[in-house]
Amino acid sequence: MANTYTQIHIQVVFAVQNLISLIQAHWKEELYKYISGIIQNHEHKVLQINGMPDHIHILIGFRPNQALSILMKMVKEDSSKWINTRRLAKGKFSWQSGYGAFSYSKDQIPRVTKYIQNQEKHHSKKSFIEEYLELLKIHEVEYDQRYIFKPLE
Repeated sequence: MANTYTQIHIQVVFAVQNLISLIQAHWKEELYKYISGIIQNHEHKVLQINGMPDHIHILIGFRPNQALSILMKMVKEDSSKWINTRRLAKGKFSWQSGYGAFSYSKDQIPRVTKYIQNQEKHHSKKSFIEEYLELLKIHEVEYDQRYIFKPLE
C-alpha cells in the first residue's frame, strides 16, 4: 500500500507437541531454512531463527500485509508436513497449538538476536517452560496456566 511505512519486529516462540525433543541436530538447519522460506515467501524477513529439540524462536521483520496468526498457521502446518513427508522424526510430528509472540523496538534487535543465537547456553540453566514464562512476565502478557505448553504426562 502506497504511503505505508512500518517497522515491526516480532519474536515468535512455539513448541513441539507435548514438548518432546524431536528436532534432531542433523536436520534442524534444514528445517530452519524451510521455515525461513515460508516466512520470506510471505514478504516478511527472518532476522534470526534457532531453537532446541523441543521448541523454536524466530525473530521476524514483520510486514502488516498479513495477520500473524495466519502466518504462524502456515509455518506450523507446512513445516509439520515437510518433517512428516521426509520421515525425519520418529512417529508423527506436530507442533503444539498456540505460540508466543513478543514485539521489540529496533534498538532491542541486537540483544534479541544474540539471545536466540545462544539458545543452547540459555537452556543449560533453564527449561523451555521457565524461559517461556519469563518471556510472558517480561512482556506483561496475561495468561491462563491451563493453556501454557504442556509436556507429555
